[in-house]
Amino acid sequence: MIDSSGARWRKSSRSGANQCVEVADNLGTFIAVRDSKDPAGAVLAFSPGSWRAFTTSLRDAR
Repeated sequence: MIDSSGARWRKSSRSGANQCVEVADNLGTFIAVRDSKDPAGAVLAFSPGSWRAFTTSLRDAR
């Protein structure tokens, strides 16, 4: 179980009206991701390296 209680959530600039992803990158050892429509729901955790690889692959796919 991860502790995201200190997370400072920000909405993705690419989120549409119905598809809202929030990211918290202030937690140090992991990047947290959640659905903004369900803030009490599940939180996914990624290592900073994995998150960087994921976002880089998205940028490169454009």
